[in-house]
Amino acid sequence: MAVNIRPLHDRVLVEPVESEETFAGGAFVLPETAKEKPQQGIVRAAGPGKFDEDGENRIPMDVSEGDRVLFAKYAGTEVKLDGKKMLIMKETDILGIVDVE
Repeated sequence: MAVNIRPLHDRVLVEPVESEETFAGGAFVLPETAKEKPQQGIVRAAGPGKFDEDGENRIPMDVSEGDRVLFAKYAGTEVKLDGKKMLIMKETDILGIVDVE
């Protein structure tokens, strides 16, 4: 059975992207256990945005599904969906959107 999560308010569901650590000449690759927690990911779902101070209007999200983002090192709460590690975090934990050209 597939599990779907729909983030609420200003939260996003991010799939972390593991980046391979290779050093000069490609002779040495860090093992998974020595790597830091990934700080890049793909937004898989985004909430509709939080309400303004009056509670009348939603503030639109700056990120959307499919965006590649940078996020704070210890941001979010880790969850497993269909065997994949995902993070649920507030939009404010996202540091920026990576534009791939």
